[in-house]
Amino acid sequence: MDSATLNRRPPGAIDLLLTRRSGSAKAMTGPGPDAAQLRTILTAAARVPDHGKLFPWRFVLFEGEARARFGEVLAECLPRQDATPERLAMERGRFVRAPVVVGVISRVREGIPIPAWEQELSAGAVCQTMLFAATALGFVANWLTEWPAFNACVGERLGLQPGERVAGFVYIGHPATTLEERVRPDIDKLVTRF
Repeated sequence: MDSATLNRRPPGAIDLLLTRRSGSAKAMTGPGPDAAQLRTILTAAARVPDHGKLFPWRFVLFEGEARARFGEVLAECLPRQDATPERLAMERGRFVRAPVVVGVISRVREGIPIPAWEQELSAGAVCQTMLFAATALGFVANWLTEWPAFNACVGERLGLQPGERVAGFVYIGHPATTLEERVRPDIDKLVTRF
């Protein structure tokens, strides 16, 4: 991009920020983003603040049949005490709820001047930016962790390396139901002046 493009005010950007809301992963339908749209979403996400230019995150894409295959992984990794037939069926369908799911993997590098906390915050910013990018392209998105993000068996099957954790799974599709606004905070109760 040229400097003129980078330095102009994006049209409608503040409206996007003030109106974006998550759509339930349970109430998504297709179609999801095509290859070019998904690349745009990921490219936008990769523009987040990143102290040291470390790129302390990576993506795992779940599309098509891969969503059901990962559902089998979830069923295998579900703790035995939770493995009722209903719950196993739910886990097998977890990633099929949306046309596309993007796993955001936080990759913290130790022993460098950039604190781990800043690297983790950058991965969170990636997830949030994906929500905005998907919304800007006309999709609905939802950033979830749920139990698979914290399960060692799932992490092993995702190929997580030392220093890596799931920052979230971002579900992307179209809303199957009307989106509703939720309660938002009273900004005046959150602000103090130093």
